[in-house]
Amino acid sequence: MNLLNDKNLKWKRYTEEEGFDYPIDYSDTILDAREDGRLEILVKWEPNCYCHFHRHTAEISSLVLEGELLVTDIDIKTGKELGKRVRVAGDFVHKEPGDVHMEQGGANGALVLFNIYAPEGEGKLVESLKKDGSVISVSTMERILRKRKK
Repeated sequence: MNLLNDKNLKWKRYTEEEGFDYPIDYSDTILDAREDGRLEILVKWEPNCYCHFHRHTAEISSLVLEGELLVTDIDIKTGKELGKRVRVAGDFVHKEPGDVHMEQGGANGALVLFNIYAPEGEGKLVESLKKDGSVISVSTMERILRKRKK
């Protein structure tokens, strides 16, 4: 499979939703999900658009394949920005659970490969958050595996 040019990838798109004051427009496709809690997912951002504000609840590694990804780290207790960084094609990062941030595609968008590992319990992956830090939704390995079996 060529991640940069595979017409067989099945993308799910997430766009503007009521109650958000930033432009949401990104898509993802699951490359592999395994019972041991490992997930490989490809995410692409449209130019200058965000994914949902979120907290990683699992161990995660990512590799920027195309474009630029702007990342803003947030202190969940105060809501204040802790710092910003620009990740470009070739940048690799590994993070332990608990990372809270916003991600935005650059002027030409971004394509990023994520490897997530959630071996314990229900396999919580990511919590989507409101600005005040309250949880909107939770993504789990259990839900992903159940959908893939259908």
